Amino acid sequence: MSASPVRPRLERAKPAQRPAERFRAEPAERPGLARARYATVAHAVGWLLVVLAAAMLPPMALDLADDNRDWTGFAAAAALTGFVGVVLLLASRGPEPALDVRSAFLLTAASWLAVSAFGALPFVFGVAHLSFTDAVFETVSGLTTTGSTVITGLDSAPRGLLLWRALLQWMGGIGIVVVGLVILPFLRVGGMQLFRTESSDRSDKLLASTAAIAARMLAVYLVLTLACFLALDAVGLSLFDALLHAMTALSTGGYSSRDASIGAFANPAAEWVLVIAMLAGALTFTRYLALVLGRPHLFFGDPQIRLLLLIVLTLSAILALWLVFVHERPLPSAVRAALFAVVTVITTTGFVAEDWQEWGAPVLGLFLIVTVLGGCTGSTAGGIKVFRVQILASATLAYLAGLLHPNRVVPIRWGDRQVEPELVLAVLSFVFLFVGSWALFTVLLSGLGLDLVTAVSGAATALANVGPGLGPVIGPSGNFASLSDAAKWVLVLAMLLGRLEFFTLLALLHPVFWRR
Repeated sequence: MSASPVRPRLERAKPAQRPAERFRAEPAERPGLARARYATVAHAVGWLLVVLAAAMLPPMALDLADDNRDWTGFAAAAALTGFVGVVLLLASRGPEPALDVRSAFLLTAASWLAVSAFGALPFVFGVAHLSFTDAVFETVSGLTTTGSTVITGLDSAPRGLLLWRALLQWMGGIGIVVVGLVILPFLRVGGMQLFRTESSDRSDKLLASTAAIAARMLAVYLVLTLACFLALDAVGLSLFDALLHAMTALSTGGYSSRDASIGAFANPAAEWVLVIAMLAGALTFTRYLALVLGRPHLFFGDPQIRLLLLIVLTLSAILALWLVFVHERPLPSAVRAALFAVVTVITTTGFVAEDWQEWGAPVLGLFLIVTVLGGCTGSTAGGIKVFRVQILASATLAYLAGLLHPNRVVPIRWGDRQVEPELVLAVLSFVFLFVGSWALFTVLLSGLGLDLVTAVSGAATALANVGPGLGPVIGPSGNFASLSDAAKWVLVLAMLLGRLEFFTLLALLHPVFWRR
């Protein structure tokens, strides 16, 4: 009896693994890979610290020109920051490997933590002599473009200190744009994979694409900042005030040179300029390149931009009518006040032209909801982001249609694109983390002695990176100076979590991340 022939075993080709799948599938690493990863991260952080040290020199020079001894604080901070940066660069010399998924997670977290720590040094060494807690709070609030402050007496503060606060927000703004356009899509965080490009989908090109996108976005950022600066100067602000507010408007940060914020200038024309600047910072930056390249349909046809502008116009019209009929304000004044208030909150900037808490309880409820909405992806704005709201709305409508027609397949769409179920799950996970963190931080702040309104709004404004909250303590006419150190550290964590979109930091707490 002859043996049966052996048939060749056919195996299906395995699909190429995505970055997140490689991260889950790697139980072990090649010897030396972890060391190379840490060297890559140390090298990048070293460069960031060198750049941060260089950024401390203009405020130092300004204080030196003003004969203000605060320049010594900037000099000491720049020397220490630059020294640590150079040490990291020298210690991490060698061939630069491709940036894999774990390296990207670690680099993003390490960069923000290192820059936050060293960026606080001028506040500690300078005339302000802030405590370490207050200095870190002010720095993190600046870098995350939140805009919450613990400093009072801004009207008479040294110009170097004011410039440093604005520089923190301006640098944080461009950093947020780069992270949102390159790093988060690569890491598939919170549905950001929807905005992947070829470069953001390949680890071997991530560093090169980051540098290229950073250069293009920096050019756009500079042009928009310069335009805002010239416009503010033209409507009557001093050169220094125009520069500071141009930097903090485009970064949607909201730091001002006055305790009363924009309201101190009593300049309606400046408010109109800032409305445009804040909206410009909250729109997707890549779409500005489309305008330059003569493709305006990509800008005006973007689903995020269209919805954000529609929300702004609708809410501003409703609020203006409220001010006209309830508070009996003239229509032009009501329109300007309503538009400025809606834009500054929804773009997470936090400028204050007047205390809108006096407009009534319905307005407070509206602004609390708008606080967490945020701007567009690839902008400097914080919050949940408009595209996630659109995807959740589309998924909800598809689910309802499925209930009515069980045999019908209803696709989930974003604009003209069909959305995969995996992306919907990522968006749902992000929103769950946002809402859950909001509840958790509210409980923590309440346990630290804050009243409920302050705790709820403080948690929301920190997670969404907005700035002012509600109530007499942290509302538009207050600040965060009177909070306890423990409450400030809770808010620092909330600001970082919200700005880095939760998963970037939470991934470091997973045991699999550190498994070799």
